[in-house]
Amino acid sequence: MVYLRRSSRLLLLASATFSFAQAALAQDTTQSADQGDAASIKTVKNDDGSIVVTARHYVPDGTITANKTNIPLIETPQSISVITRDQIDLLNFIDIQQAVRYTSGAFGENYGADPRYDFVTVRGFTPKQYIDGLAVPATSTIASTGVDLYAFQSLDILKGPSSALYGSAPPGGILNETSRRASSEFGGEIQGKYGTHGFGEAAMTVTGPAAPYLDVRMTALYRNAGSEIDHTNRKRILAAPTATLKLGPDTKLTGLAYYQYDKVEGGAGGFLPIYGTLLPNPNGKISRSTNLDDPNDLFERRQYGLGYDFEHRFGNAITFHSNTKWSHYKENTPIGLYSGGGFTNVDDPSLPTYYRTLRQYNFSYQEQVNSFTTDNRIDANFDTGSIEHKLLVGVDYRNVRNVARYGFVFAGTLDAFNPVYDPQFAQDIGYPFAYATQRLRQTGVYAQDQLKFGNLFVMLSGRYDWVKADGPSFVEPQKNHKFTYRVGVNYVTESGIAPYVSYATSFEPVLGVDGDKNPYKPTSTKQWEGGIKYDARGLPQGFKLFATVAVFDLKQTNFVSAQTGLLPVGGSQGGNVEVYGAEFEVVSRINDQLTLNASYSYNHSEVKSSDNAPGDVGFPMPTTPKNKISLFADYTTQKGFLAGLGGGFGVRHNSKSAGNLPSGTGSAIANMPVFYAGNVTLFDAILHYDLPGWRFAVNGSNIFDKKYIARCASMINCVYGQARQVIGTVTMKF
Repeated sequence: MVYLRRSSRLLLLASATFSFAQAALAQDTTQSADQGDAASIKTVKNDDGSIVVTARHYVPDGTITANKTNIPLIETPQSISVITRDQIDLLNFIDIQQAVRYTSGAFGENYGADPRYDFVTVRGFTPKQYIDGLAVPATSTIASTGVDLYAFQSLDILKGPSSALYGSAPPGGILNETSRRASSEFGGEIQGKYGTHGFGEAAMTVTGPAAPYLDVRMTALYRNAGSEIDHTNRKRILAAPTATLKLGPDTKLTGLAYYQYDKVEGGAGGFLPIYGTLLPNPNGKISRSTNLDDPNDLFERRQYGLGYDFEHRFGNAITFHSNTKWSHYKENTPIGLYSGGGFTNVDDPSLPTYYRTLRQYNFSYQEQVNSFTTDNRIDANFDTGSIEHKLLVGVDYRNVRNVARYGFVFAGTLDAFNPVYDPQFAQDIGYPFAYATQRLRQTGVYAQDQLKFGNLFVMLSGRYDWVKADGPSFVEPQKNHKFTYRVGVNYVTESGIAPYVSYATSFEPVLGVDGDKNPYKPTSTKQWEGGIKYDARGLPQGFKLFATVAVFDLKQTNFVSAQTGLLPVGGSQGGNVEVYGAEFEVVSRINDQLTLNASYSYNHSEVKSSDNAPGDVGFPMPTTPKNKISLFADYTTQKGFLAGLGGGFGVRHNSKSAGNLPSGTGSAIANMPVFYAGNVTLFDAILHYDLPGWRFAVNGSNIFDKKYIARCASMINCVYGQARQVIGTVTMKF
C-alpha cells in the first residue's frame, strides 16, 4: 500500500507535466522500437534451391535505452552497444556473460561457471541492471538479478555516466534488457538444447493476436544442468507472459510480467586457495572439477516482476509514456559450506596436512528485496525557426527495501586433493544475524533536448534527484540531492560518418553497508568522451554495418570495491579512481551470408587517492584487463548441395587483470598482495544448418579446453575460468 500511495502521487505529477507540454508543443513525432516481431530471423528456400537466412535486426540502428526516445544510434553522442535478439539467436548465446564476449568495454565470466548471476563490468565498474528501462531489485551485495537472457528481445550497454536520464547510475554505465513483446502476427519457436556436463534445456515463445484489439505472447524455459564441478546441479524455471491491449489507433497498454525460480545444489565453485590454482602447491594442481564446497550446499531464488508500459499519442506531435513495475526478489542459502579459511598447515611439510587441508565454514545468507519503480515522460518534435527539436521531459521514482540476514559457523576441514564431505557440518544454521535492513526512495525530474542544425546535432540533458536512504536503527537516515547532466555534439555526414564529443556526470546513492556496517556515501563521476560512428549508409545494398570508435576519461569519487574476507559479503569504500581508454566495435552482416562481430578495448584504471586505504593508490581496478580483443566471423552457404550449411569461428583475448585491491579484505588483512589472473586467449566455434522452419546448431565455447584462473580476489578466493562447453540446439520456428 505504501508503494501504491506513492506511485499515485508520482503519476499525478507526470500528468501535470504532460498537460504543460501539450499546451506548448504541436508538431510531429514518431516513437517506439519494434520489439514485437513474431520472428525477425527467417529462412526462405527460393525456386532455384538457394536458402537465405535473413536477420533484419542483426545490425542495430537504434535503441530507446540511449535517450529514452527514438533518436538513432548514429545521432547519439555516447557509446552504446546493442546486442539484438538476432545476434543472441544466431550466435547461440546462453547468458549475458557470453553475450558480451565480442562487445567493447564490457567484461564477463570473471567468476567462471557460477550459474547464479551475470557478472559483468563495464569500463572498470559494475553496471546497474535495468529491465525495460526500470532498475531491477538488486541486492545489497550483487548488482544482477540473473533473469534469463531468453526472456529478452535485446541487451543494451550504455557506457559511461548516465544519470542525466536514469538517476542513480554507476560510472561504467547501465545494462538494460528489453522484454519480448507481443506481436499482431502469429509466430514463435520451440527449442531444445543438450550439451556437455548434462546441460539440458527446453524453451518456447509463442505470440499472436488473441482478438483484433489484443496481442499476447508467452515465453517459458526449463533448464536442468550440471557443470564441470563435481556434485553440482542447477535448475531454472522461467515464465514471462505479456499482452498488448490496443485501446485505439493512438493508445496501447502493454502488460509485462516474469517469474523465475532457481535452485543450485553443490555450490558455485569459488573460494579455491591460491596455492594449487594460480600459484604452485607442493602437492600439485587442484583439479578444475574438484568441489571444495559441499554436495549439500543449496541456493534457492524466487523472483518476479509485474508492470505495464502505457503509450498514448496526441496527434503526430506528442507522445506520453508511463512505465511502471512492481518487483520481488528473494534468495536463500540455508547451507553454504565453503573453504574460506585457507590451509591449516603451511609451515611443517612433515605433516600430511601440509598445503592440502583446508578450513571450512558454513555461511548462510538470506535477502529479500521489494521494489516499486515508475518512469513517466513526454517526448515531442517541434521547430523553432530553422532548428529542429526532439524534447523529452519526465519524472521517475523508486522505492526499494532490502532485508538481509546471515549465519556463520566453523564447519570442519576438507582435503583439497581428495575431498571427503562430513555430513555433520551440512546443517541449516538459519539466519541469526542481521546484515542490512534498508530502504531507498529516489525521485528524479529530467529533461532532454536534441537540437538539429542541418547535419549538426546538439544534445542537452539534465536531471535533479532527491534521495533518502534509511539504514539500520543505529544509522542516521541519509538525504541527498544532486543535479547531473550530459552535453554532447555530433555531426552526421551524408556518407554516414559521425564524429562526436560529450561530457557527462553521474550521481549514485549506494545501497548497502561496508564491513563495519556503516552506510556507503554517494558516489559521483564525470567523464569526457569523443569518437566516431559509422552506419555504412553509402555501401551497396545488402551491406549492413555499424561501427564505433571511442576514447574516454572518467573520474569517480567514493568508489566501492568488492570485499572478500571470512564473511564474503559487503565492500569497502575508497577515494578517487580514474579510468581512461579507447574502444572499437563493429557489427556487420553482408548479403545475409557473412556476419562479423569484432571489438578492441583498452582500459587504464588507477586508484588516485584513498583516505581509508592509502595502500590502494596506484593499483588498477579489479577485473579490468588493460586489453581485450575479440573477433567472430560466421558464413552461411546459400547455393548448391551445401545450401543452408554454415559455420563460424571466434577468438577472444583478455590481458591479465587484478583480482583485488590491497584493501580488498577490509580490516581482516590490511595491504594484502594484489593477485593478477587472466592473460588468456580462448577460441569459440559454431556449426549450423538452416531450413525453412528449422535450425540445427552446435556451438562450442573454449573449444580447446584452456585451463586458466579467471580471478583471484584473495589468497582464499580463486575461481577457474569456464571449461569447454559444447551445446547442440534444435529450433523449430512457426
